[in-house]
Amino acid sequence: MRARSPRLPDELAGRLRERIMTGRLRQGEHLHLERLAEQLGVSVTPVREALLALRGEGFVDLEPRRGFTVASLSRQDFEDAHRLQATIAGELAARAADQIDAERLAELGALQEEIQTACQFTLLDMGELVTRFHAVVWMAANSPKLAWFLGIAMHYTPRSTTVDVPGWREMAATGHQSLLAALRLRDQAGSRAAMHQHVTRTGQLLIHHLQQRGMWAESPENPPPPGSSASHREDGPGR
Repeated sequence: MRARSPRLPDELAGRLRERIMTGRLRQGEHLHLERLAEQLGVSVTPVREALLALRGEGFVDLEPRRGFTVASLSRQDFEDAHRLQATIAGELAARAADQIDAERLAELGALQEEIQTACQFTLLDMGELVTRFHAVVWMAANSPKLAWFLGIAMHYTPRSTTVDVPGWREMAATGHQSLLAALRLRDQAGSRAAMHQHVTRTGQLLIHHLQQRGMWAESPENPPPPGSSASHREDGPGR
């Protein structure tokens, strides 16, 4: 049965993580096990396991006599996670540049062509192509533990939301083109810089998008993103 699959709690954790990071589940909201199980079409047990996993990642709190609630996630948390992602991903790209072979370079070249095509047609799943591109780079880096740490940090990047962020498709197409050029030259410093810039820019676009959608209330702890219309609100009337 599907509910007995050992991967089901991980799948549910991913779906609930997306809801939390996109604001569909709000800070402090009580997470009813039975209600979530009914919504997700599964039994209570895998939902509980998923929430326990999310508790370990900092997305959910478990309070005595109240149960599971959505944890507080500030914009600073997202910024810190993307700084970590950029650093680890950059190092993996540098290691890949030192070890990548002609076969993997050809695979990346073919994926980059598909990414360029998908950039022009929104109905194509560009997110899946980018995921595959990165997977080839991580394999070429031959650093499984470092890639594992990157996977943990990437829990703060909601994939289904990121691909719909304005400007992400064009930025990703250009960023991967720069990365591929550096990898072909076996340029470790250039590969590190290209990947770091790509991940950093992805984080900036995502955080700004979530702010615009009301993910965080404006406060001294959560000021509006630099360059946004909200950051200039005191200088003139809003739109």
